[in-house]
Amino acid sequence: MKNLLVITVFLLLGISVHSQDVIRQRSCSNQTIISQVDSLKKSFEQSGFMVLKEASMTMESEFEMPVVVPLTQGAWYSIVFIGDPSSKLNEVRMYDYDEKQVFYKKLYGFEGNIISYTYMPKFSEWHMIKPVQVNKSKKDCCGYIMLLKKVKGTNDVVPAR
Repeated sequence: MKNLLVITVFLLLGISVHSQDVIRQRSCSNQTIISQVDSLKKSFEQSGFMVLKEASMTMESEFEMPVVVPLTQGAWYSIVFIGDPSSKLNEVRMYDYDEKQVFYKKLYGFEGNIISYTYMPKFSEWHMIKPVQVNKSKKDCCGYIMLLKKVKGTNDVVPAR
């Protein structure tokens, strides 16, 4: 009888957990952003970087979209965030595993929609990148993020921030 009760409790818990809403990242498409991505990829490849991860993402205006990535000590990385061209503000913060902020940049709409920076981690650990954009005319904005890594054996010139 106790076994039947335990099985019933676990079954009910499983059903209630399964029925909860799941947050899923949705991709988006913006032709201006796509052309900027293509151009940036070519430029970074010529500078000796290769794309490790990239994603388009639908972002809610004024809310951060956390992106967690593993970075290796001593490697050169380039992180690029491209916000919706109509956004009034684009901002990126990056934190190390200890939640210490290691990068911050804010761009107003008239300054552009691309935040790009290079970074060499002191330790091999997970980092969190938190882009946010503010758009007064749209609730959902399109954004794009790329993580690139310097390929060994190429020239040591790193693109400017």
